[in-house]
Amino acid sequence: MAHPAQLGFQDAAAPIMEELLHLHDHAMMVVFLYAPLYSTLYPADYTTLTHTETMNAQMVETVWTILPAVILILIALPSLRILYLMDEISSPHLTIKAIGHQWYWTYEYTDYENMTFDSYMVPTQALSPGTLRLLEVDHHTVVPTGSPTRVLVTAEDVLHSWALPALGIKTDAIPGRLNQTMFTASYPGLFFGQCSEICGANHSFMPIVMETTSLPAFETWSTTMLQ
Repeated sequence: MAHPAQLGFQDAAAPIMEELLHLHDHAMMVVFLYAPLYSTLYPADYTTLTHTETMNAQMVETVWTILPAVILILIALPSLRILYLMDEISSPHLTIKAIGHQWYWTYEYTDYENMTFDSYMVPTQALSPGTLRLLEVDHHTVVPTGSPTRVLVTAEDVLHSWALPALGIKTDAIPGRLNQTMFTASYPGLFFGQCSEICGANHSFMPIVMETTSLPAFETWSTTMLQ
């Protein structure tokens, strides 16, 4: 989860999110390397050409034309690789269907005992000590750590978006359409997300809580939910 005054992303909890963090750092490094050249070619004081030796030079014009194209290629190639990895769905151990409603989520474990439950935000007056306001829900979505998990995302009424930043997931929930995404949790933990689509008056009151745990703990939780 995010921390006060944090400037960067949340810590990655899945391999895909680690790749996204690496892409961000790579892109920032490329941009910062280009910044000194940009400041040289385009001085801050446009009324006085302090670098007149760089004007009307064929070599310089060639460089500042080719270099931006090279920078775009250096950014595009890694991003295309990550896009492919994010779309790849291969032999999931578990499938969860997330259905967006106004304004809560329904989860169906379609290939595990046909378990279904609703997940509502816990009101402020009902919060337990140490829980997070506007982020805690009455039923967590629990998955085993290290197990490839597929999430099918759709909506019942209007557009929603199922997003968990720490896992690198942001998938639109569209009525009449089934989108899918996949993740593998790297370590046990509790991860928070929210609907990332402006879906109505209570848009900010349908959070997502994903709990990743060991396989025995997951089986114990599922047995409790089925009772």
